Amino acid sequence: MITKSIPSLLTVGNLFLGVIAIILVFNEKPDTAAMMVLIAMLLDGVDGRVARALNAQSEFGKELDSLSDVISFGVAPAFIMYVVAFQDLSPALAWIVTALFPICGALRLARFNVIASSPGYFIGLPIPAAGGVLATLALFKDDIAVSILLASTLALALLMVSTIKYPNFKKVGIPRSAVWVVPIIVAVSVVLGLLFKHQLSKILFVPLLLYALYGLKKNVSRRPKKRRKRGNRQDQSDDSVKSEHTA
Repeated sequence: MITKSIPSLLTVGNLFLGVIAIILVFNEKPDTAAMMVLIAMLLDGVDGRVARALNAQSEFGKELDSLSDVISFGVAPAFIMYVVAFQDLSPALAWIVTALFPICGALRLARFNVIASSPGYFIGLPIPAAGGVLATLALFKDDIAVSILLASTLALALLMVSTIKYPNFKKVGIPRSAVWVVPIIVAVSVVLGLLFKHQLSKILFVPLLLYALYGLKKNVSRRPKKRRKRGNRQDQSDDSVKSEHTA
């Protein structure tokens, strides 16, 4: 019974860190808040793998995971960005953009739960990646114009509800014999995160941003091919029409 509960406990840990991140940012500790979001990402990344390794997958765990993700990677990062960068903007604009991010995240999760994605891919930017980018991007508030931070928040929100494909690494599992390593990895991550929260947050921003941009690159590089295929089909249909008229 306890073994079957381990994945859910990891998911609850993810939710707990999301709530703590919200509290921390309102107590003027954005660095620590962003690190809580990143550690929550780690828990979100291992809870499903642990569930599969222990054969403890369930609909309850799936729904709990989605609800936790809305808080940890939707609400918490949006509040971090709002408190750090948006408070001097027009209240209506700041509130709408701040609310739009978790709303798109919730829509993304709802779609994920009811629509089967392509094998090996997510449809739309996963909310943990979007939340990780937003939470760490807020730490660059002194180096990036507020208008760019605002546009980036909107872009991340739209990427979550887009149909762009992103690589799915969740199929990489954890052997049952190695599950005991997970608590050690989480504990070490928490210690390092708290000791080097400012440096690690900004370092981890880079791979998260590259992942978010990867889908855009793949989508852009795929479009010309589609156009060429459509053009070829049009040419073929024109040829068939001509052959019918000249027959």
